[in-house]
Amino acid sequence: MKKLKIKKGDTVEVITGDDKGKTGNVLDLDQFDMKIRVSGCRIQTKRDRRENTLIKEEGWMDYSNVKLSGAKKTAAKKKSTKAKAKA
Repeated sequence: MKKLKIKKGDTVEVITGDDKGKTGNVLDLDQFDMKIRVSGCRIQTKRDRRENTLIKEEGWMDYSNVKLSGAKKTAAKKKSTKAKAKA
C-alpha cells in the first residue's frame, strides 16, 4: 500500500480522459487499487431492477489521471533575503 498525496475531500482536476479539465471533490479513495471517485466526473448510469429506475453515479478512475488543485496546492511564498538598494 502506497501513501497517496490526495485525501478524501480534496479538490482535484482531471488531466486525462473524457472529463479532461473538470474539477471536483474526491468522494472515495481506494489505496490498494490506486483508484478514486471525483464528484461530477465519469458519470455512469446503472439500472435498479427492484424499483425500475436509472441511477447516475460517479465511477472509479485511476489516481494518475488527476492532479491536486485548490488551496492545499498553493504554498507560502518565501520572502527575498536580498538587501534592497537605497535610492
